Amino acid sequence: MSRTQLKAVLSQDKLPSDYYNIQHDLPEPLPPPLDPSTTKPMAPEPLLRLFAKECVMQEVSTQEFIPIPDEVREAYLRLGRPTPLYRATRLEQKLKTPAKIYFKREDLNPTGSHKPNTAIAQAYYHKKEGTERLATETGAGQWGSALALATALFDIDLTVYMTRSSYDQKPYRRTLMEVYGAEVYASPSSRTNAGKKFIQQDPNHPGSLGIAISEAIEDCVTHDNTKYALGSVLNHVLTHQSVIGQEAKLQMEEFGDDPDYIVGCIGGGSNYAGLAYPFMRDKLRGKSGAEFVAAEPKAVPSTTRGSYRYDFADAAETTPLIKMHTVGHTYQCPPIHAGGLRYHGKAPSMCMLIDKGYMRSVAYSQNEIMEAGILLAQTEGIVAAPETNHAVKAAIDIALECKRKGEEKTILFNLSGHGLLDLKAYEDKLANKLVDYEPDDRALSQALEAVPVVR
Repeated sequence: MSRTQLKAVLSQDKLPSDYYNIQHDLPEPLPPPLDPSTTKPMAPEPLLRLFAKECVMQEVSTQEFIPIPDEVREAYLRLGRPTPLYRATRLEQKLKTPAKIYFKREDLNPTGSHKPNTAIAQAYYHKKEGTERLATETGAGQWGSALALATALFDIDLTVYMTRSSYDQKPYRRTLMEVYGAEVYASPSSRTNAGKKFIQQDPNHPGSLGIAISEAIEDCVTHDNTKYALGSVLNHVLTHQSVIGQEAKLQMEEFGDDPDYIVGCIGGGSNYAGLAYPFMRDKLRGKSGAEFVAAEPKAVPSTTRGSYRYDFADAAETTPLIKMHTVGHTYQCPPIHAGGLRYHGKAPSMCMLIDKGYMRSVAYSQNEIMEAGILLAQTEGIVAAPETNHAVKAAIDIALECKRKGEEKTILFNLSGHGLLDLKAYEDKLANKLVDYEPDDRALSQALEAVPVVR
């Protein structure tokens, strides 16, 4: 009796030795960041006050492969890379679909998500430069806990501004960060001028990643010993995440299969880019016909209902203008449980690929994605994060469409994080307490009216 292969596990010598940089293969150069005071292209030098020099160099690089430092690779190995890739046979059987469903497991490291892939790299580059302290933001706490671990490993102090809705919903994420030595504040906070401004507007403001970014940047520029680290959106962050897709390509070869659909959730875009971009490289070179499907929340529909234009990356208008799909930096993101997806914009490279038709996006409500997460748990045994459940829902929808059409397609999605510190979302779903937020056209229009006009 033949057995179906259920997982592919790579040996440690298969850990990628280089990051893949999609800027080498984009159909055209990315629109440059603009100085908001002049709307003229901005030189990268001012970014050196915020980021490690190596990160700034990677941000503007078009080099195809960037070597991964030995110290970073060693840390990856200690934290569980390469990660396994599984086939979801029980989910397939439950759906009665002829499609094959695979998922890459980024939930198995100590902090439970894909975020250490860039946290480790950024902490290492900062340590090399002598940085004493980092400031950052976090939504659901996945990025904050990953950077807290990374700064503990490289002996750097860390201050985290955590969106207030997640600070209240996910207290154990906060505890995890504090165990690793970070100090954590609910955002908006009274520690910064940006935070005070939003508290004055609404003492019960739920916060957003845009506001938390503003606070972290203000903290950075007002302290000489402090630099800033970002968990998504920027080119160097997405480049670090490419270890996911490079491993997945080898593992799909081990299965003797090639994905027809590559799926992931998007907040800023880093976990999906990490899986998708090494496969997208083949599509951009005319060697693949795979479809790329990005899933976002209906509550913050940047790519499905937003506009592709220049906007601030933060809510307090302290950053350069970047061209991306956005619902507007003043848009008040509803307090959904998928805190990591509560961001008004998306990664510029991903937005270009969506705009040019290389990738498409879909949007889902809280109840839809949590139903998908419960189905995954009851078939494959994995309790996924609310963010990840957007990818699970998209994969299920594609599998059901394959069932309707009788097509034997292959679906690959990124299981970007576990939900064991997000059980409040499951509790609310089981108690029928989840609220489905969807902005009306007027709310979106008003937010987009506040976006600077760049001609």
